[in-house]
Amino acid sequence: MYNIAYINPLTTVATNLFTKDKYQTTSVDKADAILIRSTKIHDMQLPKSVVAIGRAGVGVNTIPFERFAHEGVVVFNTPGANANAVKEMTIVGLILAKRDLLGSIQWVKSLKDEPDIVEMVEKKKAQYAGYELQGKKLGVIGLGSIGGLVATEAVNLGMDVYGYDPFISVEHAWGLNKTVKNVNNLDSMLEVCDYITIHVPLTEDTKSLLNDETFHKMKKGVILINYARDAIVDDDALEKAINEGIVAKYLTDFPNPKVVNMPNTIVTPHLGGSTLESEETCAIMAVKEVKDYLERGNIRNSVNYPDCFAGAISGKVRLAINHRNIPNMLAQFTGIFGNLGANIIKLFNNSRDDLAYTIFDLDTTVEEDIKKKLEQIDGVLRVRLLYK
Repeated sequence: MYNIAYINPLTTVATNLFTKDKYQTTSVDKADAILIRSTKIHDMQLPKSVVAIGRAGVGVNTIPFERFAHEGVVVFNTPGANANAVKEMTIVGLILAKRDLLGSIQWVKSLKDEPDIVEMVEKKKAQYAGYELQGKKLGVIGLGSIGGLVATEAVNLGMDVYGYDPFISVEHAWGLNKTVKNVNNLDSMLEVCDYITIHVPLTEDTKSLLNDETFHKMKKGVILINYARDAIVDDDALEKAINEGIVAKYLTDFPNPKVVNMPNTIVTPHLGGSTLESEETCAIMAVKEVKDYLERGNIRNSVNYPDCFAGAISGKVRLAINHRNIPNMLAQFTGIFGNLGANIIKLFNNSRDDLAYTIFDLDTTVEEDIKKKLEQIDGVLRVRLLYK
C-alpha cells in the first residue's frame, strides 16, 4: 500500500486514479509521495519515506528540487498540460495591448446614468480606436509546448512570426508551423518585432534575459508579454525602458509592488494556467507520473533526474536505483547480482549532470539484504524493490 499526501487539493478526477486497492491518503510525515500545486516548501524537511513529488503545473521555483535530488527524491512537473490555457491568454494579451478594450469598458460604465449614452458613445468612441494584429511582427522567445502553440495561432491571425529557441526539441520543431521564421540570434529578432512574448522556464540562464542591454536592442514602441516567469524580465531595466518609450505596453501575469505601480502595464493575478480544464489536466498528468514511478520506477518529466523509461516490470523483481553519476557504479551493481546468481533481463540507465538513475529487471527474487548491500555502495542515494 502506497501513502499519498496532498499539500494542495487536486481534482477528484485525478486523485481517483490512486485506486484504493494500492493507495491511501496520509500525512506528509508518513508519505511515499507528495502532490503539490504552488505552495512553497523550501523549508520542508522530507521524511525518508518520500521518494517522489508531483507538481501539478510547470514552475518548480517553490520546490528545492536540487536538494531533494540528493536525498533520492524525484520531482516531477507537467510540461504542456496547461499549454492551451496560456496560449489563449497570450492571444488575448496581444489584442488587449493595442486595443484599449479595458479602458473602453470602464468608460462605457462611467456613462451608465447618461440618458443620451448611445449618442455619446458614437461621438467619442474614436478615442479607443486601436490596431490590428494582421501584418504585425511577433517574436516568440521559447518554442516549446506553449510557445509553439502561440506561434501557430499568431500565424493563423495573419502575423509575421519569428521564433527564437536554441534548445528546441525535435518533437516541437516538427510541430511548428513552417512559416515561422526560426532565428538563431535573439538580438536580430528584438530589432524588428512589434510584439515580443516570452515562453521559457526560469533558470540561471534565463534570469534577467531581458535587461537594460536587450531592451535597447528592441524596436521602439514594442509590446512585451511575459506570462512565463517574472524574473526573466529585469524590473529596473523594464521601468527605464517604459519611461524611454522603448516598451509601449508590458503585460505580465506576476504582480509585484514595483510592476503594479509602473505606467503602461496590464498585470493579471497569475491566471495563465488557471482554467478548470488545465488544472484538471495538470493534476491527472502529475498523478500518472507519480504512479508510474512508484509502481514501475519509470521517470518521465522530472526536473531533477533524467528520464528513464523501462515499461512494465519483466522477470520477478525490478530494482530502481538513484545514485551519483560516477565511474564504476554499474560494475558494482552487476557484481552484486552476479554473486547472487541473478540474470539481468532488462537494464536501463541514464544520467543528468552529477546524478544518474538505473533500472534492473532480474529473473529471480532478491532478499532485503541485497537492497542493503546496494545501499552501502558509495554514491547510492536510494534503492527500491518493485514487483508486478
